[in-house]
Amino acid sequence: MEANIFSYPPLGQVTQLKERDFQFTAVLEVEGDHAQDPWEVAVWHSFTDDNWTEMLLSPSAAGDSPSSLQVTESPKTLLYFSTPFFVASLMNFTLKFRNGSNQPWKWSREASGVIDGVVVTNPENPLRELEENLEDVIHGLNPELSVKKAASQTPNTQLWTVRANVGPAEEDRSAYTDVELGTPWGGALRYFALVRHGSPWLGPRHGSSLFSLDKDGVMCSFLSPQGRHLVLLGVSGPSNVITLLRSSDSGSVKLHIRNDDETESTGLVLAAVGEDFESAIAAVMYHARTVVFATSGTEDDFTRELRSLSNDIKPEWYENWYDGLGYCTWNALGQQLTDEKIINAVEALAKDNINISSLIIDDNWQDVENEGQDQYQYGWKRFEAAPKAFPHGLRDTVSRIRSKHPSIQHVAVWHALLGYWGGISSTGDLAKTYKTVKVDRDDSNLKGHMTVIAKEDVGKFYDDFYRFLSDSGIDGVKTDVQYMVDTWVSAKLRRELTDSYLDSWMISSLRHFSIKVISCMSQAPQLLFRQQLRRNRPPMLVRNSDDFFPDIPDSHPWHLFTNAHNALLTQHLNILPDWDMFQTDHEFAGFHAAARCLSGGPIYITDVPGKHNIELINQMTGQTPRGKTVIFRPSVLGKSVNPYTSYDEPVILKIGSYHGRAVTGTPMLGIFNLSRQPLREVIALSEFPGVLSSMVYVVRAHRSGLVTPVLRHDSPTANLAVSLEVRGYDIYTAFPVTQFNSETNGRVDVANLGLVEKMTGAAAITTYESELLYNGRVFLDTRLKALGVLGIYISSLPDMSTERDFMVTIQGEPIPPHTLTVNKVDGHVLNIDVETAWKEMGLEAGWSNEVEVKLYFDIEHP
Repeated sequence: MEANIFSYPPLGQVTQLKERDFQFTAVLEVEGDHAQDPWEVAVWHSFTDDNWTEMLLSPSAAGDSPSSLQVTESPKTLLYFSTPFFVASLMNFTLKFRNGSNQPWKWSREASGVIDGVVVTNPENPLRELEENLEDVIHGLNPELSVKKAASQTPNTQLWTVRANVGPAEEDRSAYTDVELGTPWGGALRYFALVRHGSPWLGPRHGSSLFSLDKDGVMCSFLSPQGRHLVLLGVSGPSNVITLLRSSDSGSVKLHIRNDDETESTGLVLAAVGEDFESAIAAVMYHARTVVFATSGTEDDFTRELRSLSNDIKPEWYENWYDGLGYCTWNALGQQLTDEKIINAVEALAKDNINISSLIIDDNWQDVENEGQDQYQYGWKRFEAAPKAFPHGLRDTVSRIRSKHPSIQHVAVWHALLGYWGGISSTGDLAKTYKTVKVDRDDSNLKGHMTVIAKEDVGKFYDDFYRFLSDSGIDGVKTDVQYMVDTWVSAKLRRELTDSYLDSWMISSLRHFSIKVISCMSQAPQLLFRQQLRRNRPPMLVRNSDDFFPDIPDSHPWHLFTNAHNALLTQHLNILPDWDMFQTDHEFAGFHAAARCLSGGPIYITDVPGKHNIELINQMTGQTPRGKTVIFRPSVLGKSVNPYTSYDEPVILKIGSYHGRAVTGTPMLGIFNLSRQPLREVIALSEFPGVLSSMVYVVRAHRSGLVTPVLRHDSPTANLAVSLEVRGYDIYTAFPVTQFNSETNGRVDVANLGLVEKMTGAAAITTYESELLYNGRVFLDTRLKALGVLGIYISSLPDMSTERDFMVTIQGEPIPPHTLTVNKVDGHVLNIDVETAWKEMGLEAGWSNEVEVKLYFDIEHP
């Protein structure tokens, strides 16, 4: 007899609650023929380390159990148990169950392998109750450090600056120092860090005991047993100093500082304490922006030109670049790239009615000198494309694409920041045209020298190159391998060339391509702070993690996990995080598609020609009235909702996002099973980002189409019982409910579900208004950015008639009656097939390229 158990608060995680009183809920999954057994469930819990006690849970009353939004053919039955709980501060717990009082108990860890859960309660405290001294937070704080309190820009947080001296660079060698900081909280309950996972990339690290990092950290967060969060941020870039975080053998934090400047300087760490992680990391990131801005000094020519170019960018350009479906050649066409391969790939997309709006010609189009063992040694020879692969030149290829496929609005090309992976060919045309310099690099991929453009000619080099690209029909770039400036050994060249390259590239890309750039392999510390933090330019796309590797199965769960956790920091940069391309005809395609939709960033595919999952593409995209294919980006970036849960724990990854205005917007929660075993969990409505206790919601699951009854924040039914098989995923969306009172039918609950066939269909809504008219009719006015099926939840719909009680118009014209139906999955959802109605009515797009749908219905229906 098999059985499994899961709960809220969940096992294997730290749950932070703002109320000390809560309802503990457990769900027991048993075989159907044992559902009537006298099952017992108990919580085994401790408020101290060595005093454990048992509390028996009671079977939940009918109507008080968690909701389920999944269709299953499993012969198993779910049984629900609950009890009120009070936790003063911290509680460790696990679960046990048995099918009769005379049967032996079975522990949850035996059934699922999930470790104990932890509950931390910390009711909101006023600022005066927070620690006043950093010594109270970091035990054994090094007295030799310069610690000062700073004004925090985030409510209910405290902020300090911590500085350590570092000597000057000498004889072209950078100066290094390692300085002890202290032990956060004297020992943290959990920690989360973002480290230099590789030279170009950030990656997450977690722990629940001794603080230990295998790589240098940029940011570390520590959760105290009292539920407070200490976030440490090493600030890099100003004054040619890089400050990173390391661990000691004893579990304390150390500062690792590198100084490339000729004068003595200081490394800077920002420390913030808050009641929640998001407040604390916001405090350090906001202050880091202030520090970087202050150290930039007076306004110079670069700053003035940057502002001038930024002011010229029009708002609609953002939509055209960010919101269209893109296609990249990298994984699709391989490394032996030719013009005919690109032409054939675009033709194949068009043949399958996949209308991309942007095309990225990735690596291997350039004319490079293939000398050396691999691409890290290859140098770039000239601007024009490789003559054998592109015999008629780059302009001819782009012209053919644009003339035959006008829906492709943007064509971008790849290049490395320094030209190519190995820089510039020392014997090519470029080396003869521009002044060059040789630099030594110390990279994990290759050590040795490379040729690069000298400081005097960097600006001219980018301007000339981008002018050539523009003349060839290119209007965007993906600039890769940017971290290479951080591999240079010479302190002199680092301080002279790094800012020159970063600033010249930024100016030239804005001058020639406005915002149509992707910064890639650029998560080295000084790039994060110099290039991506400051807000003196428009946001640009920046790759948020290492690549999508289609042929490495284990890379796909890690890819999602890394992006979701990196976004906890990158959400505060002046960028739009790019979770990379993926293939729709892949075993992990749904995983990647759902994550990209939630990310709030771009979506571009790299399908092998002819190998596409059209159904999946249609779930990610829609067509505007003018025929352009667009994606549905939530207005708030997607990120992990639980920073402290590690990759190795068998726990559901939850990626939270949000679309719309505060209060009236729509919370979204993606759920992903990254483990090698089925996972079960009870998810509270309160875990959805932006959910308010004063509001009521209905939650809809994308994959099943099921919708919950109306949920109140404090109701036992405001929990969702979730079951995910290996590689299982879904997107749950919480739609705010508007309540109308009728004289004949009582309360009527209404929610706008957006485009119900899309993964993030709520993000298709541009504006939405509702009101009760004087004649007793409800009026809903929705503007959509694309065509599709608009869903409206109406609690009284089962008692209503679509022919008698409803009137729907699109652009002021009544829709055909057959395009208004009751949803087949849930009888409370009204489907308005806007796409079919639009086509049958022969409507044309207006100036706004939006669709206005007006719905009228009578809540006083017979």
